[in-house]
Amino acid sequence: MSAADDTPVSAAEAQSLFGPLSQFPVLILAVSGGPDSTALMVLAARWRKSLRRGPKLVAVTVDHGLRKEAKHEALAVKRLARTLPVEHRTLRWTGRKPKTGIQEAARNARYRLLADAARKAGGAPVVTAHTRDDQAETVLFRLMRGSGIGGLAGMRMGGPLPFADGDTLMLFRPLLEIPKSRLVATLKAANIAWADDPSNRDPKFTRPRLRELLPRLADEGLTADRLTRLAARAARAEIALHEVQQAALRKLAPGPWPQGGPVTMDAAEFYGLPDEIGLRVLDRIVGWAGDEGPVELGKLETLCTALIGAIEAAMTRPQGAARLRRTLAGAVITCAGGKIHVERAPARRGSRVATRSAAKRP
Repeated sequence: MSAADDTPVSAAEAQSLFGPLSQFPVLILAVSGGPDSTALMVLAARWRKSLRRGPKLVAVTVDHGLRKEAKHEALAVKRLARTLPVEHRTLRWTGRKPKTGIQEAARNARYRLLADAARKAGGAPVVTAHTRDDQAETVLFRLMRGSGIGGLAGMRMGGPLPFADGDTLMLFRPLLEIPKSRLVATLKAANIAWADDPSNRDPKFTRPRLRELLPRLADEGLTADRLTRLAARAARAEIALHEVQQAALRKLAPGPWPQGGPVTMDAAEFYGLPDEIGLRVLDRIVGWAGDEGPVELGKLETLCTALIGAIEAAMTRPQGAARLRRTLAGAVITCAGGKIHVERAPARRGSRVATRSAAKRP
């Protein structure tokens, strides 16, 4: 965006930002009452009014039950929504809350509730108010965690958000290239108030600490703009690598694959792949065969190194060809006889996986 960082978002910009969403009959707006999501609702309402025909807007506020102020903030969102006018619903995260990892648990619960609302609205997409600042923070967070290219690509403007159980939520982030300061300026220009969540500044959580760090990094040249530019470049590389990965999969292990495997590929052909493509091929197959969710990159790298070692050992000692057997993310990976086999690991007795599998039996 060429506009200054403190310039309100114009009506013309709003039409450009939300225009791709006009094809949907209903949009679920995730609105907490903070400045970003409040601006999202206001801008979406302005955009919708400019259309002769367009989606029905439904603002959803999730009360996590963690702060007594949350109930009043949801009511404030409801009152503002009525003036726009936008339909509003409040959903509540009930039940026991974990003593540790509360922010991640709250995020997961929030997206589950939003997914339920979207499903009840006929599979409507959810629209969130993630900004350029959020993208920069996400890239920095993933850089700190040692993420690969896919992680450094940050958040996408739109696409499916997968859950661990295989369910997905269609998510759009139309404000991802807009700085937070412009959303605040938009609300100030309209004399619209917003809520302040103190947990967003609580230093006991990682994200708020990173948020505090970003201005100091900007003083050294690592600005939000440069972090988001890194994300865009990583995303471009990720697309290219994905295409090469898909081509390698079609050659090494043409589908269709049975659910849970086995998937078999030639060990020598796998050995000949570039390291990054080999990792991605293995990630895709292990993720398909296993049942324990996403594969951790570090563990995947360890597995790939072990496979390459076993294949090299077999090349130098053909009479006593090396064998390898490993488990990862609920999958068993074996290398023997010039082949790599990947299939679902037997459920451990007493494990949650075994319990879920038994529950699914007729």
